[in-house]
Amino acid sequence: MAHEVDPTYFDASAVDPDQARDVARWRKVKRDELRAARKALSVDEHTSVSARLAEALEGVLKAKFDGATGLTLSMYWPIKGEPDLRPLMAKLHGAGVVIALPLVETKAAPLVFRLWTPDTKMVRGDWNIPVPPADAKIITPDISLAPLVGWDGECYRLGYGGGYFDRTLASLDPRPFKIGVGYASAKLATIFPQPHDIPMDLIVTEDGVLATRPEGLAAQGN
Repeated sequence: MAHEVDPTYFDASAVDPDQARDVARWRKVKRDELRAARKALSVDEHTSVSARLAEALEGVLKAKFDGATGLTLSMYWPIKGEPDLRPLMAKLHGAGVVIALPLVETKAAPLVFRLWTPDTKMVRGDWNIPVPPADAKIITPDISLAPLVGWDGECYRLGYGGGYFDRTLASLDPRPFKIGVGYASAKLATIFPQPHDIPMDLIVTEDGVLATRPEGLAAQGN
């Protein structure tokens, strides 16, 4: 999530300190490179990629979840060059999908998911990101989208470094089906996963499903 800015999350004591430091430094460099690349996209390129990704994601929801009607799907409000899926949010809501948005309500704690509809009067939340108001219903997602900065073929995502999304997933029981969404060009050979990293079940980009986690699919009965 774009809200992953908690500097206390990474616990270097969980792994070799030298390795933890090296991985953290490497990830920062890659984050900077990948974020610069997506910010360099023109408005037309960003619009095109967002539309193609939305189409690919809608196809996944239809194929795996019969369109996800009646299920709760957590999405996100795009910032910093992330693909813009807000038109799809409205379309899915109209088709009977329950849409939730994540927000930081307590620092260094799991995210809270609140109900969103096209009529929701958004307020400014953490990092000045628009979020549903405090009186919006708290709900738990069946399917969760995670915007990513980078990703690898093992379905691990490179986020913003604070660990909010991983912490949130670790706290949910049962865990939602996890879909990482981002740019095809953001693929890395590996993100050098650490003990706290939780893999996605699928990685979906503008080019379709580019990575699948077999055990994640098995856990969903497929």
